[in-house]
Amino acid sequence: MSSSCCTYAVAAEQKARTTYENLLHLADDPDVKDVLRYLRQREIVHYQRFAEALGMVREGLDECNFYAFNPALK
Repeated sequence: MSSSCCTYAVAAEQKARTTYENLLHLADDPDVKDVLRYLRQREIVHYQRFAEALGMVREGLDECNFYAFNPALK
């Protein structure tokens, strides 16, 4: 599944991941860096799970469902 599939659904996770990466570059304390790595990884997993859930929802749509063919929802 492409990473652009759910831009709006997981924007918060991507923004948080980027924030944690930026903070990692600034941090000097190894303990702080460990926490930031953990938080960054958690956001990555959230993003992956949201993308998987969106894929399942899209697979469940059929041709009788108006929303399956609404370009605004894709």
